[in-house]
Amino acid sequence: MKKILVPLSIAIAQLLAVNAFAAGEPGTGEAGSAPAVAPAGPKATPAEKAAAKANRKVEGKEAPKVNGDAAAPGMDSTAKAPKVSKTARKAARAKRKAAAAAAVKNGEIKAGEGDTAK
Repeated sequence: MKKILVPLSIAIAQLLAVNAFAAGEPGTGEAGSAPAVAPAGPKATPAEKAAAKANRKVEGKEAPKVNGDAAAPGMDSTAKAPKVSKTARKAARAKRKAAAAAAVKNGEIKAGEGDTAK
């Protein structure tokens, strides 16, 4: 009997608590009389909207951008990394792999710690 009564009483208490919070003011039958959204301010005229849009456009053109974020003043956002040939990339990879293998052999790092040592 206890095993059924305790969980049932907890469930009923939880149900009553949820209903009490959802009821709002007692006796009105409404969920709440306070508005959920703040009242809107005065509407902007089309001329004000156009002026604000023009200001935003000017500010957007002046701001330097790198990958969607505002960049530092001295940075060039159009600069690209220099092209590297496939053979140069292969040579650099082999050099890194050899350095990692030597470090594993000397016990400086454990095998499997990085991407290159396997």
